[in-house]
Amino acid sequence: MFKNNIVKIAIALLAVLFLFISCQKKEEKNKLYVGTNAEFEPFEYREGDKIVGFDMDLIAEVAKLIGREIEIVDMQFDGLLAALEAKKIDIIAAGMTATEERKQFVNFTEPYYNSKQSIVVQASNTDITSFDNFAGKKIGVVLGYTGDILVSEMTNVEAQKFNSASETILALKSQKIDAVVLDYEPAKNYVAQNTELKLVETDAAVEEYSIAMRKEDTELLAQINDALKTLKDNGTYDALISKYFGE
Repeated sequence: MFKNNIVKIAIALLAVLFLFISCQKKEEKNKLYVGTNAEFEPFEYREGDKIVGFDMDLIAEVAKLIGREIEIVDMQFDGLLAALEAKKIDIIAAGMTATEERKQFVNFTEPYYNSKQSIVVQASNTDITSFDNFAGKKIGVVLGYTGDILVSEMTNVEAQKFNSASETILALKSQKIDAVVLDYEPAKNYVAQNTELKLVETDAAVEEYSIAMRKEDTELLAQINDALKTLKDNGTYDALISKYFGE
């Protein structure tokens, strides 16, 4: 009798353990790991211990529509594509421009925002009014950003590469570099917070931000595209635009 009780208890424990593991696997399967770089206000940035911003609100609304729970994974921008390939994350929501080069390796959703590159300089700087004035200058860029690609292709320009946008701004303020090339909205925010700096608008080509995912995840791509369309149709997208950009 004693042995029978032990066997029954063991079977019951194994059943509970199996149920627990099954629930965990189901929860993991339902979770959507979102890679981002929280140095790109107003798209993604930190408020205390939370990562917030336009992209974060947008992907949260998308997740509701497709029935997924999100987990944000913050990392350096230049590591996002490698993390996606290694399946450490499922998608990238980080103000990423859907360039032709990136399209060779990942799928992009329909675009959700248009931007362009701009220049940040010292407020007293009158020498730099466009990209044409970069010759012989030290220009700060963030590794992997579109600005990095743009400046690296210029001749007679020294591209100083940093891990984050805040590092480029700090280097500019301490006069270690002559200018920073950065997407318009984050650049505008940094200038608003640092009165010793000014924004120089450019005639750079318009870029389209999209959400990236692995090539094989075609079902997820279709789901997110459908969700983005729904959010634009039902007014949620416009409400987020108004919240973060006042448009």
